[in-house]
Amino acid sequence: MARDRGRRRARYLCRTGARRIPESSTTAPAVGRLVVGPRVSILGVGLDLIDLARAERLLQRKGQQAVRRLLTEAEYRSIQNRTPFAQHFASRLAAKEAVYKALQCLPGARAIGWRDIEVERGEDGRPSVRLHGTAARVLAIQPLARIHLALSHSALTAGAVAVLEARPAHQDTPA
Repeated sequence: MARDRGRRRARYLCRTGARRIPESSTTAPAVGRLVVGPRVSILGVGLDLIDLARAERLLQRKGQQAVRRLLTEAEYRSIQNRTPFAQHFASRLAAKEAVYKALQCLPGARAIGWRDIEVERGEDGRPSVRLHGTAARVLAIQPLARIHLALSHSALTAGAVAVLEARPAHQDTPA
């Protein structure tokens, strides 16, 4: 099996049209895929799913009180005119919970509140995270860390995955 890994790598490179193997590349042993780029460490992963019916019930029972307690002003402005509102609200809650779970590997993370985590959309539409207060202080322990976020939803569920990545201190690439 170990002998075959090099051949799989070469076949992969031929299929993708790569001419040479970069110095910083390695082959992931379990799957035989080429990994190109700086070495990173995954510190934490968070996953959360929220039932849309439950989010709708929360909004019916608590209304603006729930929105003010769980979302930042910027988050509310970004989703207030979107329909269905409950779906976008649930996506934000799932994202916040996923980020919270990913940060649990760092000391002090249990004290993070709902409004310490803000979900944003970039110009390209990709979701990102801005941390405030306790969450920002907790992440400052890992100065080269960054959070990757993915959101999704179906007719019944909203979900999010957050990955906390740390880069080695000697790299010059931006975090």
